[in-house]
Formats: sequence, C-alpha cells, structure tokens
Amino acid sequence: MMNGLSQKQYLELPLPTEDDPRSDQQRILDSLMAAGVEERVHIPVHILRELYPLLDNAKWKITVSLAWNGENWEMVEIEEGDTTAQHYGLAVDLGSTTVVARLLDCNSGEILKEVSCFNKQIQWGTDILSRIFYCKDNKEKLEEVRRATVESICECMDKLDASHSALSMVIAGNTTMIHFLLGMDAFCVFYTPHAVHADCPGFQLARDLDIPLKGYVYCYPAKSNYLGGDIISGMIDTELYKKNEISVFFDIGTNGELVIGNKEFLLCGAGAAGPALEGGVVRTGMRADIGAVDEVKIRDGNIYVHVIGSHKEDSGSHEKNSGNHEENSSGEEPRGICGSGIIDLIAELFLEGWIDIRGKLSPEKSPLIQERDNQLCVEYAPGLYFYQKDIDEFIRTKSAAHTMVEIMLRESGLDLDQADRFYVAGAFGKHVSKESAITIGMYPDMDRDHIINAGNSSLEGAQKLLLNRSLLIDIDQILEEMVYIQFAEVEDFLELMVAAQALPHTDYKRYPTVMKKLKERQKDIKL
Repeated sequence: MMNGLSQKQYLELPLPTEDDPRSDQQRILDSLMAAGVEERVHIPVHILRELYPLLDNAKWKITVSLAWNGENWEMVEIEEGDTTAQHYGLAVDLGSTTVVARLLDCNSGEILKEVSCFNKQIQWGTDILSRIFYCKDNKEKLEEVRRATVESICECMDKLDASHSALSMVIAGNTTMIHFLLGMDAFCVFYTPHAVHADCPGFQLARDLDIPLKGYVYCYPAKSNYLGGDIISGMIDTELYKKNEISVFFDIGTNGELVIGNKEFLLCGAGAAGPALEGGVVRTGMRADIGAVDEVKIRDGNIYVHVIGSHKEDSGSHEKNSGNHEENSSGEEPRGICGSGIIDLIAELFLEGWIDIRGKLSPEKSPLIQERDNQLCVEYAPGLYFYQKDIDEFIRTKSAAHTMVEIMLRESGLDLDQADRFYVAGAFGKHVSKESAITIGMYPDMDRDHIINAGNSSLEGAQKLLLNRSLLIDIDQILEEMVYIQFAEVEDFLELMVAAQALPHTDYKRYPTVMKKLKERQKDIKL
C-alpha cells in the first residue's frame, strides 16, 4: 500500500442507536482511526453538509477520500459504496516551454498515461525574461500570465481525462514558473538582490489556484532564485543526497543548474548558459520537433542528417546527402536544426577539420562552406545554413556550461575522477550524443558509462513524492544541506570561461579521448 499524498478508505459504519448516539462526524473519524489513519482528519463544511442523506442512502457503507495538506488529512470527497479502486493523482513538470503531466494509479503506483502541451506563456515570448517584463508591475497582465499557466495544466488534465478523478497533484518547476502559477510578479527572480516572493509555497487548495482538482496541489520548493523546485525534484529522483559516492547533477538549457555532492554535502549553483542549446539565436535553429535535424554525421566530405519524424529502419530512409544534395523520397524534409543536432554538427565539423580549435570555419576544406550575408556558413542540409555567428554563440554557451562544472568541482575540492556519476537532466540530456558533447568540451572526458541520462527528473521526482509523502522530510533535509554558490562572485569566472571557449578546451590534455579520435579521423581523411 502506498504512503502517498492522498488515500481512499472504505468504511462500513455502525448504525446509530440509542446505545450509540455518536454524531455522524465522530462515527467516521472513529472508523478512520480503526482503519489505521492515525493523523488528525479535518472534515470541511461542504463535506459535513453531504452526510445527510448520503449516509442513509449508502446504508452507512461509504468511501472517504483524504488529501494531505502539509499538517493533517483533509476529507475532500465522500461517496456511496466502495470506490477505493479508483484512486488517482497527478505529477506535473511545469516547464517554461512544455508542460508534462502523468496520471497515476495511487493504489499501485502505475503510470496510466502521460501527456504534454506547450506552455501557453509562450505567446508573450519564448524566453522567460520577455514574459517577466510583459507583466511586471501590472496586475491585469500578471493575471493573464497566471491564467495561461493554469490553462496549460488544465489542457494536460483534459487530455488525461483527470479533472474529476484525481485527488492530489505535485508540481515541479523553476522559480519563475511557480511565481506565475501562484499569480506573483516574478521580476524579483532576475533583479538584485534576488529575494523572491515565495520559495516554499507548499500545499495549496487546488480550487484556490483554479485547478479542477478535489484536493491539494504541492509545489516543490526552490533553493534560490535560479535553483528552483525542478532541481530539488531531480534530487529526490536521483537520490544523489543518499549516496556514498560523489555525483554531479547537471540540468542544462537556457540556464544551467548544477549540484555536486553525496550524503555528506550538497554544493549547488546556477547561471545563464544561453539560448543556443534550445535552438534560440541560431538562424535556422528550432525546437526538437517534426522537421528538426537532430543527428549529423560527416563522411567522405558529405553531411548526413537525421530528421525528427523520419523512420530509422535503414540509413537510406533517414539520411540525406548534403554533399551532393541527393534527396530521398521517403522521410521528413529538414526545416531547421535543434540542440542535439547542433552539438553533433559542431563536433563533426571539428573532427573533420572544417573548423579549427577556435570554431572558425575553413572554406578551403569543403565546397559546402561558403559565404552568405558577409559571413562564412556551412550548408548542413539542402538550403539550410549554419553560420559562423551561430558557431561562435554556441561555443560561448558550451564554455559557460563547462565553466560551471569546473568551478563547482574546484569549490568542493574535488577532481573529476572522484565523481562516480555525471547525471544530465532534462530533454536536452535525453537526446544529445555523449560523444559529441564530450568532443566539443561541453561534458568532461570521462567514462561514458558514468554519464547518465537522468531524463525528466523533475517529473520523476514529482511522481515519487505523490506516492510517498515521507519524502517531504527528505526535501527539508536537501534544502538544509545545500550550499549555494553565486557564479557571478567567482573572481576568475570570465578567465575560466575564455579558456573553455576552445574546442574541446585550451588545455587539450583534459580531453585525451577526443584528441585520439581527432588524430584518427584526420588520418582517415588524409588517406
């Protein structure tokens, strides 16, 4: 039996008699205690009003639904007969671009269905800062953003058909997303002194948030303005804080969030990485959607790409030869390139010698490298170009990511070889090639088996808590043990970042396997 944030209890109540004139309310509370519910149970007035004639009609055989409110159980529904088999809850990852929701059977822990939708906040900007400025100091516009946030969650609930069945919900999201959900101005997240309005909102009545749920919504707490509840949820998922071995947890996107530690200590930090990883600022960049190039290989002077939406049965059906611009009739046509495709492309350009250690294109290396709009670019698919400015922007992004890891290891007094696991969280980590990320110096050169795709750890952590409320104690422990480092206050941050702007790094001895691969590839090219 689950020890989750909700429970359903079937009760066969003793009928009232002259010898037993207890109130209906007390009769239910006593029966719950006899069933093993030891914590205090509050019965709100709207449930009290239902007791008569429901108890008579049900012949005193009822099911009560209880939701945890952070301090005690709250009775949120009373039904005739035994409905304990229908016990559901929701886990939600409230992302700035995408909202993902899972419907769970809270009796068995089984995932019944998972859906996603775009965050409706996108109408005010793909980047979070645009949304913050849109509603800054404007209650009407803030309400628009709040409603869009709630509507995004409700859209997922409609797809799950969960509006009338789920009892509790756990939401994990960054600090800005939670501010918007609660209808709070989020300018404080980005503006000094970064004192946010709320970092531990805890349990809130779903109806107070306009979410059509019977019970409560729990929002994962944040550690700081930039280290939000999605990262705390990731800690619960990976259990990094319980391990003897030292691990690194890295969630990389427009911002990078990083945690290093084990059961003895937790060191954390966060900073801006740049929009390049999500296709932003790249001229032909796009999200990882149908038509996006997500894999790239260069062989014999030709560029081969895989396009999302194409089949992978064989290479002929999913590759397009950009060297000769040969087209295949099957498969999806490329419309742009997403983050994983960009990393593959830059790694391949480097290994082939089409760009140098600074990321500068060498036009003499291939006819696919040409000049357009007064700058060099490479045609990675028919009619699609990756420009020198795109490469430069991406290298700045990868150097920021590398520098965060380097500083955190240094601050903790550790060497990379002391880290047993390197978790990469989020959709980005799920799809990116480990080899390509190491080749360009975004990931450290370490045992590939120790680099672990943590997937959507934000959603996984939300699910774990929904099914096990004892993890609330662990969350408090994590927040207590975390020591936050402000990267902006690190004196040599810019110096380290400049050193990391080379491919894979200025100090190439840090990347022995990359240098070996580079020599082998260059040898093959010469042959």
